[in-house]
Amino acid sequence: MNQHDDFHPTASWKNLRLRAELLRRLRAFFEDRGFLEVETPILSADTVVDRHLDPFFTEFSEGSGRPRRLWLQTSPEFAMKRLLADAHSKHDQRGEAIYQVTRAFRLGEQGPLHNPEFTMAEWYRIGDGPDDGMRLTSDLCDALLGRGPADRVSYAEAFEQHVGLNPHTAEVEALASAARKHGVEPPESLSAADRDGWLDLLLVERVQPHLGRHRPVLLYDYPASQAALARVRPETPPVAERFELYVSGIELANGYHELLDPAELRRRNAQANTQRRADGKSTLPEQSRLLAAMEAGLPAAVGVSLGFDRVVMLAAGAKRLDEVLAFPLDRA
Repeated sequence: MNQHDDFHPTASWKNLRLRAELLRRLRAFFEDRGFLEVETPILSADTVVDRHLDPFFTEFSEGSGRPRRLWLQTSPEFAMKRLLADAHSKHDQRGEAIYQVTRAFRLGEQGPLHNPEFTMAEWYRIGDGPDDGMRLTSDLCDALLGRGPADRVSYAEAFEQHVGLNPHTAEVEALASAARKHGVEPPESLSAADRDGWLDLLLVERVQPHLGRHRPVLLYDYPASQAALARVRPETPPVAERFELYVSGIELANGYHELLDPAELRRRNAQANTQRRADGKSTLPEQSRLLAAMEAGLPAAVGVSLGFDRVVMLAAGAKRLDEVLAFPLDRA
């Protein structure tokens, strides 16, 4: 195709119609369960502070003052939690279960399973625990893909089966040795002392390809060091109350039993920025309106984000996201 023909979409009209049908199903699923659809800003003064998530930003000038930096959201998480805190404080039961379908943006993520601009579905329900969150995620997956209920496998069980070690107790040297044993080549950027980096490498190369091959799988109880914004359960060793949904070896969703402690969020933000500096990245703003909402009282809830484009890709039997996106980045 020459440059004069690149106005065409990369997705077929058959796949675009399937995409629209799956959007209808997703909205019907949440409507039937009493969830309220909400919309929150894509452009915000706040952004998730994460070692591995790099947001786009722009500068906004207000009058003659200094331009203000605003961030394109990597997920609607912060604003949706602010809505939860407000609904809870006002005893608004209709606001206790909310969902959103939105665009999200992540810098540097491009490939068969990534586009820097993508569609995310995210939902929260006050009062849910991890079991409720996993059940709802499994039900939604079945409603969209028709592959039956998801099996549940702990992070430790998956590593013991496919890597041959306990990921919660193994020293970093044992993780590196396991990678060599299984022929997994680490990237040059991976530090010998980066325990979570070795865990992620083994997860992607040795564990993930086996997950959800026959039925969807919910992988749960992640290492405490990978909690992100999930609670940590004080066991020996402690584990993060976090789960991910996998289908055909592809990660579709990420869920948290949500962190409620603003002091702990401040600590994690500072830690993430320390890691970003060590990685040669710019730091991200640690103060946010989410912190104010948490200090006012964020209610107990489970939140889950779903990569909708990947769901469409699996439903269509496609191999690449550009088969189900009208205009990916190189056609945008």
